[in-house]
Amino acid sequence: MIIQKNSKNRLAIFFFFDEEGIVDDYIIYLLNSIKHNIKHLLVVSNGQLCFEGKKKLETITDVILERENKGFDVWAYKEALEYYGWKELSTYDEVILFNYTIFGPLYPFEEMFEEMNQRDLDFWGITKHHKVDYDSFGTCKYGYIPEHIQSSFLVLRRTLIESKEYQNFWKNMPNINSYADSVGYYEAIFTKDFVELGFKESVYINTEDLREYTRYPLLMMAYELVKNRKCPVIKRKSFCQTYFDMLSETIGETTLELYNFIQENLDYDVNLIWDNILRTCHMSDIKDMMHLNYILPDRDNFIFPNKQGYKIALVIHLYFEDLLEKSFYYASSIPDYADVYVTTDTIKKKKVIEEKFKELKCHKFKCIIIENQGRDVSALLVGTKDFIMNYDIVCFAHDKKTTQLKPHCIGEGFAYKCFENILGTKDFVMNILKTFEENPRLGLLVPPPPNHAAFYQTLYSGWADNYANVCKLLKQFDLSIPIYWSKEPIAPLGTMFWFRPKAMKSLFDKDWEYSDFPKEPNAMDGTLLHAIERAYPYFAQKEGYYSAWVMSNKFAKIEITNLYYLLRIAVKNNNNMNSSIAADANTEAIRNISFFNIFRIKLRNKIPKRIWNNLRKVYHLFR
Repeated sequence: MIIQKNSKNRLAIFFFFDEEGIVDDYIIYLLNSIKHNIKHLLVVSNGQLCFEGKKKLETITDVILERENKGFDVWAYKEALEYYGWKELSTYDEVILFNYTIFGPLYPFEEMFEEMNQRDLDFWGITKHHKVDYDSFGTCKYGYIPEHIQSSFLVLRRTLIESKEYQNFWKNMPNINSYADSVGYYEAIFTKDFVELGFKESVYINTEDLREYTRYPLLMMAYELVKNRKCPVIKRKSFCQTYFDMLSETIGETTLELYNFIQENLDYDVNLIWDNILRTCHMSDIKDMMHLNYILPDRDNFIFPNKQGYKIALVIHLYFEDLLEKSFYYASSIPDYADVYVTTDTIKKKKVIEEKFKELKCHKFKCIIIENQGRDVSALLVGTKDFIMNYDIVCFAHDKKTTQLKPHCIGEGFAYKCFENILGTKDFVMNILKTFEENPRLGLLVPPPPNHAAFYQTLYSGWADNYANVCKLLKQFDLSIPIYWSKEPIAPLGTMFWFRPKAMKSLFDKDWEYSDFPKEPNAMDGTLLHAIERAYPYFAQKEGYYSAWVMSNKFAKIEITNLYYLLRIAVKNNNNMNSSIAADANTEAIRNISFFNIFRIKLRNKIPKRIWNNLRKVYHLFR
């Protein structure tokens, strides 16, 4: 079936889901863009929409179905199709089934529809997922994942809609209880089933030449598809996929190149992306996929214009008198137009500090006496609460000793890592300020976590004994930001970092008092202090800002050596296990999948099918 060149006789059915019922602006942009190419639009939402979200959608369509969140996308489409009925559906040249898992259009939809109208087809889509020789979901009737058009955007022509085969496909659709069911019973089999029945299909973006490169071009090679093939959409998961999946097939460059290309060459507003992913995704996944690591020169100066009214401050808490010289050395890296505040706990120390800091070149200096309850955390949240929101960018630091670890050079190394990567040199600080200027969504810049000696364990997650306390803290502030124990916080371990105060507004709004913090002596871990230390990036994320690592190019030399050395040790220690896995992998399919999938397939082959199905349901419920 060929469509008339300028026909807009299309019905678009848009599937939507959001845990809070919030409709972000990328949805509105997507729907407004497709409206120019269709006659009618229906939105079907799994779950109730919030008041504001529904109002947004009502500006675009008056047909909105809110249903119980069950059946995933498959039963949402099924209910929407039943809403119209086959007779009315047959009055349209095309019916579009698409969903919220895509950003776009990056290029006008008109170009895509104009080209696809000329093709004699029964159904089509934008992209394909290539064949996978195994079925890791355990739900596909073929025992593998066939090549298929991706269901995030599927277009059905009248010849298919009117067919008994298609109508029976939906009539006999089983219950969908998991994502695995959705893939195995619908998306993965649809294309193969209907091609074998004699129906004609195609996709807008041809990836035949990429079969040997990847099974999933729209994710693993999104930059290639957008830049060189003008793909109009990208997946949301390009910015928040678990990084292991990317690293198993790529060097990890795709999302970074993709984002830069969109930002520099296309009209699509990247704030639409940021607004959604910062609200709904784990910051650690965003950081990994976007490589939010800033390696800045410590000698070359990118001149940072001190804009009129643009205010910079350094806040540094000093407790140990024997560390005054070191602290002053690093404080001297602040630009001379910045304001400097030093907090300490006694009048005696205040006098010594004021005498030393007479040598500091800055716009304004003030030493503030605070209570010795809450350490560096209360120094920031209580000691500065009267003025901190007056500044655009602030650096927070403190003299640091980790005397519980012996030898003391272990703690000394931690302090060195923190100071060098926030106040290493004047040029480095200027480059940090320039980085904030160039990245308006940047909320926190923090040194990478320690990984030497006893700190090696922080490479595992960064939570130590603080995950439950952080969850409790965020709940008190009614922060619904995604957080999970296996997703490390992009936090300033060591509590030295740069930040935009407005990114921490909800934290400072509490009006903290010293009595909110535990009295001395403090435990080494698991206190409110350690919880707040790890919670900073979540407050920034709530305000719509991301957190990132920062290193000077000098320290990056050390960090790369350390990380590769630790990685070599890890690989060596696991060599025997890897050899055992390789020996068992007696087929090419097994050799090409992860250790987890190998384990899963072995387990599935050894236990009764009924038990396996129950385990699978539990896994997808709590995954």
